[in-house]
Amino acid sequence: MKKKLLFLCTGNSCRSQMAEGYGKIFLGDKYEVYSAGIEKHGLNPNMVKVMKEDGVDVSNQYSKTLNDLVDIDFDVVVTVCGDAHETCPMYLKKAKIIHKGFKDPAKAKGTEEEILKVFREVRDQIKDYIKNELINLI
Repeated sequence: MKKKLLFLCTGNSCRSQMAEGYGKIFLGDKYEVYSAGIEKHGLNPNMVKVMKEDGVDVSNQYSKTLNDLVDIDFDVVVTVCGDAHETCPMYLKKAKIIHKGFKDPAKAKGTEEEILKVFREVRDQIKDYIKNELINLI
């Protein structure tokens, strides 16, 4: 039976969704991979776009909160932002909690290309973290 892994962030629109997409690719043989947010903000279209550029289709994923996953006993929870780490609910504390914060690309300002550049940077950081670091921590 696969272990259950949750990527948790504030709005489940960018960082945790990217992590879920890469988690399924790099960890899917050993883990059922999920993502959620403290709140539900919907999928950010820029996130979907930059993931597709890297060959990862996350368009079938959807924004959810922990309430949507309350019946799942997670083995590992990875918080990808400070807000999620600080407000991580007590019932998740029985899981192994790992924190690795990433800049929120949804807060990027500038031209469309400047904003997409930030999304790509965060995407690449998350991919690298899951592929080269997280895989050795869990």
